[in-house]
Amino acid sequence: MSGRDGRFVRNTSLAILALVALRLVAAAWTPLTFDEAYYWMWSKHLAGGYYDHPPMVALVIRAGTMIAGDTEFGVRLVSILLALPMSFAVYRAAEILFADVRVAASAAILLNATLMAAVGTLIVTPDAPLLVASSFVLFCLAKVLETGRGAWWLAVGAAVGAALLSKYTAFFFGAAILIWLVAMPKQRHWLITPWPYLGGLAALAIFAPVILWNADHQWVSFVKQIGRARIEDFRPAFIAELVPTQIAFATPLVFMLGAMGLHALAWRSVGERQARVLISALFWTIVAYFVWHSLHARVEANWFAPVYPALAVAAAVAAHLVPWQPRAQRLAEFCLNWAGPVGVLMFALLIVQANTGMLSAYRRDATVRSVGVGWRDLAGRIEGVRARVGATCVLAPDYGTTGWLAFYLPRGTCVIQPTQRIRWVNMPEPDQAALAGALLFVDEARPGGRPYLNDTFARVEEVAELQRRRGPLVIETYALNLLQDPKGEVLDRTPPPELLP
Repeated sequence: MSGRDGRFVRNTSLAILALVALRLVAAAWTPLTFDEAYYWMWSKHLAGGYYDHPPMVALVIRAGTMIAGDTEFGVRLVSILLALPMSFAVYRAAEILFADVRVAASAAILLNATLMAAVGTLIVTPDAPLLVASSFVLFCLAKVLETGRGAWWLAVGAAVGAALLSKYTAFFFGAAILIWLVAMPKQRHWLITPWPYLGGLAALAIFAPVILWNADHQWVSFVKQIGRARIEDFRPAFIAELVPTQIAFATPLVFMLGAMGLHALAWRSVGERQARVLISALFWTIVAYFVWHSLHARVEANWFAPVYPALAVAAAVAAHLVPWQPRAQRLAEFCLNWAGPVGVLMFALLIVQANTGMLSAYRRDATVRSVGVGWRDLAGRIEGVRARVGATCVLAPDYGTTGWLAFYLPRGTCVIQPTQRIRWVNMPEPDQAALAGALLFVDEARPGGRPYLNDTFARVEEVAELQRRRGPLVIETYALNLLQDPKGEVLDRTPPPELLP
């Protein structure tokens, strides 16, 4: 490695460490989102699967809280640190595929500059470990190409298995890999060797706990996810959301550079054809599915996480290897030079806005309901009401409020969602003695309240209304109802809609 290349590697490493440090600071400052609080509850009762997703997100949170405790920092610690192996995998994949240290270093930096990586590893969802596993899928396939050794297919299988433990979207890696093998004459020989199939068995073995959990629970998680987009629900309006949300999540300059790179990989002879087709297959196979999905249902921006390693490599190729015309060359150089600073600025502004609301003059924005600003203070006041009325358990109508209450109320407080019991099937059954006493129901205040409370309890009394605030903005007003004398079963054990005829 030349001295210049060594500087590239050193500067890249220092930049990524600085970005990780920035996320750790933001993690300690930013309250949990309701999804994070929900997954934190999963982490206290590890299982092979859950109603919504496979178990990797729970494992990541459990590892972090074992190190740093049940704090916002602890919940997010390991997810953020996983950006380090993610960056290594993307760096090495790009270096192998395109034999250029500049491309490798830029790919790692550009991936970390995106909000998908910055916010996606800070806010712990299944997409965080999926993004990391996807980077290793790309790296291991690059090693197959570089070495020609069949044993690397076992590593590919392990990476795909880890991705499957994160999110079911990883199934599309199988299709992408098959497309690559079939499209490349020099790689087709793998199809008549046992190695890719052994890799598939390795992925299946790693994924087996999820299959077994679903088999024990009427395949509910599979049914829920497969049923998200039905062919008869043709609503093409959602497709208009795809590009704007990905421009935001990729950040505009990385998105532009990535689009230039994907175009060059498809239509120009940049690098070896096997490398170009591999990047394209890993990107377009998954994108094609989400475009189809968007014709029938909404596609959330974070669902594109598994294509981002390939996008980052394509962007780095556009920056360093493509002989552009002068105007396009200036654009590529501008995007490369400013993508990092713009990404950091967007991340910092987003964190400041989510925590304070000051950038929108304290008006509502997209973060206001999902980030738990104000919950620590609110939970203290809810606990005061609970102690005053002598409630033995706190109830909530949805999983988000349940998660926030469980995280921010004093540890050991009985917190239950009485409906949608499939979400809590891995957890111990609530203490019947606690349910037999006075209960405190916490819900958004609404005219007429919740009619089903009067159907379930003989005595329903509103005992307080409390506000959750971000600065001067009232985010939500919660009604606290004291429930006594249940008329029957407190817990609604109706099967989830996926299992109803």
